[in-house]
Amino acid sequence: MRRLLTVGAFALVSLIGGAAPALAHNVMVGSDPAEGAQLSAGPREVRLTFDQPVRAGESYNSVNVVGPDGSFWADGPARVEGNSVIAPVRELGPAGTYTVGYRILSSDGHPVPGKVSFTLTAPGGGTPAPGPQGGQGSGQPADQAGSDSGGMPIWPWIGGAVLVVILGLVLALRLGAPKK
Repeated sequence: MRRLLTVGAFALVSLIGGAAPALAHNVMVGSDPAEGAQLSAGPREVRLTFDQPVRAGESYNSVNVVGPDGSFWADGPARVEGNSVIAPVRELGPAGTYTVGYRILSSDGHPVPGKVSFTLTAPGGGTPAPGPQGGQGSGQPADQAGSDSGGMPIWPWIGGAVLVVILGLVLALRLGAPKK
């Protein structure tokens, strides 16, 4: 019985210990404007705050502000200040829902995409910016620009976990069998 518990504990520690690198990505903990905010005037900048420092570097991080009609409203490149990524925003135009799409470089080196939305309740007098590729824009936030996340797929982790559990059971049954 003692061997069975030892093998089971080893399998559990291996399973949990192997998952730790997948849990190291940055997580957004706040934004200004906040998710779902109702604003009567557009913000001058968007601030995204994460649980860990964001890697800084030219073209590592991108933030797009996309209006209700698919036009772009970011007014320059994003900058990193510790755990925050800040992007300047033009004076907004039509009233409606604006989506802040982002893709930042996590402290573990993997890209992390996401989005936050807010609503402009009164129209502003601004004009949209050219899209990220120089056009009027595709209406696609930064986190939807490509399907490749740049990270490792999850299926090898699941397969490895199943393999560890099966090997643990086989060892437990072999070592726990009575001697003849």
